[in-house]
Amino acid sequence: MVVGEGAGSAASANGTSRSRGGRAADHSRDVFSLANVVTVLRMALIPFFYWALVYGGNDDLAFGLFVLTASTDWLDGMIARRTGTVTNIGKIIDPLVDRVLIAASLIGLYVVGRVSLWLLILLISRDVYLLYGAWVLERHGRRVAVTMLGKTTTFVLMAGFAGLVWNRLWVPVPALARVSLGAVHFVLGGNRPLGAYLVYAGVVLSLSAAVQYTVTAIREYRDVHAEERARADAEANG
Repeated sequence: MVVGEGAGSAASANGTSRSRGGRAADHSRDVFSLANVVTVLRMALIPFFYWALVYGGNDDLAFGLFVLTASTDWLDGMIARRTGTVTNIGKIIDPLVDRVLIAASLIGLYVVGRVSLWLLILLISRDVYLLYGAWVLERHGRRVAVTMLGKTTTFVLMAGFAGLVWNRLWVPVPALARVSLGAVHFVLGGNRPLGAYLVYAGVVLSLSAAVQYTVTAIREYRDVHAEERARADAEANG
């Protein structure tokens, strides 16, 4: 996500930079920028990561590609802020790369048998739900800012997926309980990769963040309708 870094980046956060004459240049509508090129390159790595994990059978290569794609998330944002070239399309495709990477990781890990189907459905459904909500607000010219909880969720999930992709660092934990919900069976504890425990923590954070975003989005949606009603009443009385 592209966010400002305090008062010093106020102009950059609005997608502007200074020209030689000291006049602010608006780059918000630009398509081609160095930051966007980096974002597209990150997106291009995702198919190679998926191939290495599912078809290549090379966990080390898949791990390296995943870490490279996930860890460079800060790079395109930093470039955009430092050069004052934050673009509207960049604000869309940058978080989209994270969502596509998470989806590709989930699908790939499910195919190789390292995550359960319920986890795949839950996390992808959560992302689709939030993307739909963001689209609804965007139609009214509103956005919900990324929260610290949302950023923490993404970080924990990415770290967990990285651990599952690498498939090392197994942690033995005594089996504390077995839970059955129809055809879905849960075992709390056992000998699992460290990444599995991080993913479980990420699921809890993910659902919490979804609730937080939903509450904020409802407030924004109500404000939009209140403004639209007030404007309509003013026009009717005018």
